[in-house]
Amino acid sequence: MSPQITPTPERSAALDEQERVLAPDGTRAPNVHLDPYLAGITGAEMRALHRDMVILRRIDAEGVALQRQGQLGLWAPCQGQEAAQIGTARALAPEDFVFPSYRETGVVYARGAEPGDFVRVWRGEAGSGFDPQQMRMAPLQIIIGAQTLHAVGYALGIKHDGAPEVAVTYFGDGASSQGDVNEAMVFAASYRAPVVFVCQNNHWAISEPVALQSQHPIAGRAPGFGIPSLRVDGNDVLACLAAMRWALEHARSGAGPVFLEAVTYRMGPHTTADDPTRYRDAAELELWRTRDPIDRLEAHLRRIGEITDAQVAEAQADADDLARAMRAACLQMEPREPLSVFDDVYAEPHCAITRQREEYASYLASFVEEV
Repeated sequence: MSPQITPTPERSAALDEQERVLAPDGTRAPNVHLDPYLAGITGAEMRALHRDMVILRRIDAEGVALQRQGQLGLWAPCQGQEAAQIGTARALAPEDFVFPSYRETGVVYARGAEPGDFVRVWRGEAGSGFDPQQMRMAPLQIIIGAQTLHAVGYALGIKHDGAPEVAVTYFGDGASSQGDVNEAMVFAASYRAPVVFVCQNNHWAISEPVALQSQHPIAGRAPGFGIPSLRVDGNDVLACLAAMRWALEHARSGAGPVFLEAVTYRMGPHTTADDPTRYRDAAELELWRTRDPIDRLEAHLRRIGEITDAQVAEAQADADDLARAMRAACLQMEPREPLSVFDDVYAEPHCAITRQREEYASYLASFVEEV
């Protein structure tokens, strides 16, 4: 495939333009940059993307419900960001390695997670909800932006080994102001590391709007580091799929890092510990409801006669089945032993961990009632 997007630092996602394939009403428009990366896409493939997004939204709703019912300590909702996550994740090759933040539930799903994998960390039963090597995905990262440095370090290893993999890291618009993200881009550009930076610009860094920290599109920063960038409509799953295919092709070819900005919107709270009604205008929320990524793809599929009411109902039934399995896995989890929190911190015995384990064991023993 001949790249239609010139991968040079001069190609910034200037001003406010976003590359898109589907309009909010589902109309398909030609896109000289993205269409080559969607050549031959079938109705069945698009229905699969629709099903993925329906399932992701249901997983997310179940996670919120479980937290509200006291079964999870926290949950980071991703409603509204289904296209940005599913579109980019479905472009990945099995051997690629992902370094997520804490909101990439859709990427976790796309990498083959089991029902319990979605809740294990949020329930406090493990440091990682899944096997990172099996999933080719690092544990969810709570420290804002730290995963970008991990991704670049891994990408340097890929380059050293001459492997065909690409490292991919996801983060939000708020994280783009962190030093870690900018340092990661310096290293990636300097050593032409095979890494793709995916910024999901969901418009709110907790309670601060993106316009407060970024006067211009975030994708416009990357060319300053020598990294080509592309700004896409993050509620258009086909645009996200195509953009990621281009980015992966570029990075895998040895041409160095790429930066994608997927412009989307966080419909829910930052986490279940947040109340967005305290800082967000309800009218803004309603505006973004008209740009819903699932409705958009479904409208397109109906327009071209590639989806039926029965197929939509089947996708929702599959989503409900997975949500039930996720809830059952959550409720059936055996609480781990309190002292296991000290396991696997270091590969070898460490005196500081040994001392902390003993002190915590003594603390726990103080609650034992004497007979």
